[in-house]
Amino acid sequence: MATTHVGSPATREALHRRTLAVVMASQVFSGAGLAAGVTVGALLAESMLGTTSLSGLPSALFTAGSAATALLIGRLSQRLGRRAGLTAGYVTGALGGVGVVLAATMDNVPLLLVSLLVYGAGTATNLQARYTGADLALPDRRGRAVSAVLVATTLGAVAGPNLVTVTGRAAEQWHIPALAGPFVLATVGYGVAAALLFVLLRPDPLLVARVLTAEEADPRPDGAPGRPRPVRAGVTAGAATMVLTQLVMVAVMTMTPVHMKAHGHGLGATGLVIAVHIAGMYLPSPITGVLVDRVGRIPVAVASGVTLLAAGVVSATAPESSVALLALALGLLGLGWNLGLVSGTAIITDAAPPQSRARTQGAVDLCVALAGAGGGIASGMIMNATSYAALSVTGGVLALAVIPFVASSGRRARY
Repeated sequence: MATTHVGSPATREALHRRTLAVVMASQVFSGAGLAAGVTVGALLAESMLGTTSLSGLPSALFTAGSAATALLIGRLSQRLGRRAGLTAGYVTGALGGVGVVLAATMDNVPLLLVSLLVYGAGTATNLQARYTGADLALPDRRGRAVSAVLVATTLGAVAGPNLVTVTGRAAEQWHIPALAGPFVLATVGYGVAAALLFVLLRPDPLLVARVLTAEEADPRPDGAPGRPRPVRAGVTAGAATMVLTQLVMVAVMTMTPVHMKAHGHGLGATGLVIAVHIAGMYLPSPITGVLVDRVGRIPVAVASGVTLLAAGVVSATAPESSVALLALALGLLGLGWNLGLVSGTAIITDAAPPQSRARTQGAVDLCVALAGAGGGIASGMIMNATSYAALSVTGGVLALAVIPFVASSGRRARY
């Protein structure tokens, strides 16, 4: 592609629309893979390990795998473009799904633990895809671009938990444990997403964005290349928002299926609650994107902390028999995560230039994934030592740390 055409506003807009369409299509399938492991991972571990205290281990493992993969995807994308990075990530996630199914079938705990780690690559890739939607977006439309990718995940992510019973029955017909059925769905979903991106994500949006940046004159008044202090402050603000919201969300979400099972709720009710949670994570994205672009990144980030506190209070005070209130709490938990993710992503994309953007984004997502891993590990221990209510309240209070930290960082970055 000639560089004179790359810089055309009409061509840029056409490439942006095409990129969004391809990424959104892949997210529909990958969303099912993301949700499947979330729904039954803790239950599968509890069944195979024989203890509730380690039931947060699957979330911790595939979140740790997500952490390592986020960094690798960022570096691979930095060198070869988004197409190579995302395709490799989804293929790896699919291989992990195959390993989980084999481990459950063979009742092989070491294979399960290794496979869950590898399976985390799909989670990392699913999140990294949101940056792809913003690569060619104009600054005042980046929030909406990120939200478009996130909302596409909703179809698969909401369907995934509600297919737990169906995939479980199908798995049993193939002589596979019912709890491994959703991981079969995850493997297929990640595989289809990888194929779509490998074939259709051309030209690569990140590589095109670099060409555009090189062609355009520096619009900043002082013309100072890089402006390192605002960049550092912006990355700090975005990272803090996403790290805290991820930690709280993973901790409470991971233990909800275990809490429900302990009080007599079946897989159908658990799947419904997780489906509402996933819907809260992704369905509000169009509105969140508009708010991020029009109201501002920092106000939306602050709102994420307040919403997570509300989620913690509702889940802690909900009667153990009330599926409706648990669904409301998990919906709020997902909404708080959504507000933090979209605003944090926009902040980081604003701050990081295309020449180093993918590497920076990968490093930030590494921190986010590590926070989620910590939340997953701590959640089982806290719940085993205290209660689900104590875990929920602790998470809600911790989420309020978003407000002073992000507001301070945001002022330095002028967001």
